[in-house]
Amino acid sequence: MLPTLEEIENAAQTVYGSMTPTPQYRWPLLCDRLDAVLWVKHENHTPVGAFKVRGGLVYFSKLSRESAKTNGVICATRGNHGQSVAFAAAQYGIHTTVVVPHGNSKEKNAAMASFGAQLIEHGDDFQSSLEYARDLADDRGLHMVPSFGRDLVAGVSTYSLELFRAVEDLARVYVPIGLGSGICGMLAARAALGLSTEVIGVVSSHARAYAESFGQKKAVSAPVQTRLADGMACRVPNDDALALILEGVNRVVEVTDQEVAEAMRTLFEFTHNVSEGAGAAPLAAAIQERTLNRGARIAVVLSGGNIDRDVFARVLSGGAK
Repeated sequence: MLPTLEEIENAAQTVYGSMTPTPQYRWPLLCDRLDAVLWVKHENHTPVGAFKVRGGLVYFSKLSRESAKTNGVICATRGNHGQSVAFAAAQYGIHTTVVVPHGNSKEKNAAMASFGAQLIEHGDDFQSSLEYARDLADDRGLHMVPSFGRDLVAGVSTYSLELFRAVEDLARVYVPIGLGSGICGMLAARAALGLSTEVIGVVSSHARAYAESFGQKKAVSAPVQTRLADGMACRVPNDDALALILEGVNRVVEVTDQEVAEAMRTLFEFTHNVSEGAGAAPLAAAIQERTLNRGARIAVVLSGGNIDRDVFARVLSGGAK
């Protein structure tokens, strides 16, 4: 069941205790590029550079009220969820352990450490890190912070509520799918406001678990091979998220690393905003569907801007990884 309007508005009050609402801008050059009225929701403008912080703030606000003192918390991440957990936990003096896969973003790792997290590298992908984090939680008596849950969805849905209240009559909005909290938050806000806006999920062509699952109407695992969109590098779908996605998402669009790289370059050239791979994927999908979007009022979620400098430099110079 999706969070209600009351839950989302209560979550917003918690979120705004630590950050201001993020902007949504209509950039003329992007509108010209797509021949559409295009709005960008700038979740790259949060204290951790990504939308996830909203969920973390709500989660730890509730944890601090309802739970006895914990020995610490642990989570698995490719970066943005871990930053969210570390940022929010620090406000309550809670120690955070974060498990990341080997070869994870150096700069995301540094950011998590700067918020006080202890980093552990394990496994070759997010799923391996997640399974190891669960084992460590049991062994060390740590509270396991999930990557998906009702409180997290209520928190991240606040950016969708901001968007829908600021921009009326959107035909469709493109949202990246990592493990699912962001797009489920969009579904929650749409339902809470009684809107008919299409919600389009965006996945990497090189990490097709949610695309396969959406097509087959059941959970399907798929290998992860994306070199650029680590925020969408999901190998095993979350069952609860998938159920909501199957019920409410209009369709799922797949984008290649090359399309994502081009969208990152376009965002930088036309708006001078830095986007990570997952953050640019919605624009890549909107460009892919340019004919459909011609003349329409649409929005894309720039979900985060956390990308290593050397990777971004290669993308700007024409590379795709």
